[in-house]
Amino acid sequence: MQFSNTPGITGLVLAGGAGRRVGGRDKGMLPWHGTPLAEHVCHRLRPQVEELWISCNRNTDFYARLSDRVFKDDLPGFEGPLAGIATAAPKLTTPLLLVCACDTPRVPVDLASRLSAPMQNPALQLCVAFDGEREQYLAAVLRREALPALRDYLARGERSVRGWYATLRRERVDFSDQEGCFDNINRIAPDN
Repeated sequence: MQFSNTPGITGLVLAGGAGRRVGGRDKGMLPWHGTPLAEHVCHRLRPQVEELWISCNRNTDFYARLSDRVFKDDLPGFEGPLAGIATAAPKLTTPLLLVCACDTPRVPVDLASRLSAPMQNPALQLCVAFDGEREQYLAAVLRREALPALRDYLARGERSVRGWYATLRRERVDFSDQEGCFDNINRIAPDN
């Protein structure tokens, strides 16, 4: 079943991390207000995109219930968020890919529309959210044509999201009107 307020966008929730900051636990499954973090994120993103995908490296049955497709990184180990994006990229059929971290339960309900609006400029390859203090690298919209270069970046041993974004023609989109909307597990306390 597909819902779409912003056609032409596939959503990708990044849940493939090793969870080092939370004792190796799967961050997307950590409860917040009685519900797993990833479920909060998916609930907020689902109406914004044509399809909702999740990149994960474990607990695929759990994530499959929340999304249209689940992908495991095709790079060995926990190689970071870019590995999840690179794995999903060849399967993308929409012009735009919205990426979002699994541990941001208050992600804006207008994230896709606001990030995709500047993409009307065909020269842009990336729009990234700005919270008024810093860019939120894992709240971004990428143009499909920009994604093949990611494989080369990863093949050079690079893993920095910020570093890869610096190679793209980009614009940041101000979300400072929604204070705390990108707070993640580092700022909010899970139930357990």
